[in-house]
Amino acid sequence: MTEEQAFFNEMQDAAGNPRAAYTALANWLKDQPPNLLKKKSREAETIFRRLGITFAVYGAEDSGERLIPFDPIPRILSASEWRKLSAGIDQRVRALNAFLHDIYHRQEIIRAGRIPAELILQNDAFLPEMVGFAPARKVYSHIIGTDLVRVAENEFYVLEDNTRTPSGVSYMLENRETMMRLFPDLFQMHRVAPVEKYPDLLRQTLESVGPDQAKSDQTIVVLTPGIYNSAYFEHAFLADSMGVQLVEGPDLFVENGRVFMRTTRAPQQVDVIYRRIDDAFLDPLTFNPESMLGVPGIFDAYRAGNVTICNAPGTGIADDKAIYAYVPEIIEFYTGQKPILNNVPTWHCSRPDDLAYVLDNLEDIVVKEVHGSGGYGMLIGPTASKKEIATFRKILENNPSNYIAQPTLALSACPTHVASGVAPRHVDLRPFVLVGDKVRITPGGLTRVALKKGSLVVNSSQGGGTKDTWVLED
Repeated sequence: MTEEQAFFNEMQDAAGNPRAAYTALANWLKDQPPNLLKKKSREAETIFRRLGITFAVYGAEDSGERLIPFDPIPRILSASEWRKLSAGIDQRVRALNAFLHDIYHRQEIIRAGRIPAELILQNDAFLPEMVGFAPARKVYSHIIGTDLVRVAENEFYVLEDNTRTPSGVSYMLENRETMMRLFPDLFQMHRVAPVEKYPDLLRQTLESVGPDQAKSDQTIVVLTPGIYNSAYFEHAFLADSMGVQLVEGPDLFVENGRVFMRTTRAPQQVDVIYRRIDDAFLDPLTFNPESMLGVPGIFDAYRAGNVTICNAPGTGIADDKAIYAYVPEIIEFYTGQKPILNNVPTWHCSRPDDLAYVLDNLEDIVVKEVHGSGGYGMLIGPTASKKEIATFRKILENNPSNYIAQPTLALSACPTHVASGVAPRHVDLRPFVLVGDKVRITPGGLTRVALKKGSLVVNSSQGGGTKDTWVLED
């Protein structure tokens, strides 16, 4: 089976003809001079470098600020494809928020025997400090990035539910602005759903979950760990786009159970905090006492209902990879409906039978750390060397409960500009969802692309790039 036949090609059918959504793009590509895409790629790189759109890779020999490679050929989804995806995402985020409220209150899903109690109560992502507390509107995860992959024309799978502090939305927005600047003629050929309203929708969502006693002109801040964080560009970008202050821990303090921001005039009370720091570092009085990133006393102010923290502490339990396999059960339990989007079949290595199967099939499957992210701590069996598989086998045998495994999916591919011209490369998709007074889903999202031929790893930290994602309007 050739590479082109082994996966779903989103632009071309089996006969090599462009699919309906890609017809105009395919014709446009044929008419362009050979060096146009290379020239436009260089222009995009110049734009991104000038704007400072970078990320950091920790632990690498050449660690430091890098540009994320940008592919100038858009990924296109039809209106009907997007309707199905957005319906499935809506169903999923509502169920996950209901699940979070339940496990921190009556724990009905555990009582019903649908999820093992130890999987929740002994999970590092479960915060006992959140038990009995209900945030505004009972929304725990306000900003969610749902990672999707496609394997066939009408077959999508959810890989992960990022319910803690998902990143990447700034790249989605800058990719679109760059594409509109570089290819205005291509946009004129398509009716592309807009994404530029995301910062306004984010602010509306944050305002909708402010404390009950908050005044109409709420004070919102974005809390960042600081300039050395890998996503600092995004923190600053979102604060600026929303017209709110970007703050670090020392910029805030708690007094009389309320959170205040230091200003050049007088302290200003803060109503909503969009935090981009991990639970453990939020409050040294409640969590990690050595944290210099958070705000002493902020969790008590939160529990008192005097400030809203988005996303809520303890949301990580909803996107834990050990919980992932139970999301179809979660959806059915809280909505009474079958899941619209598929889950990837998952083996829990903590189970003896599952572990035995995984160890016997390491060459054919993907193994992931339960708490891993960014493409680290994982084994992709079909592309791993015998030495890598042998090493991972020992790791699994020594600490099986820290891993899950899944079959290797044949990710779909999109046309991508590479050194040799235009070729298919594997992609995933992270749509961004906002949950407050209602669910708001930005049409499209961030498409990540594996730039190496045959690679299934799309993470920027592992050499992947990004694309603009177009959702066509009817």
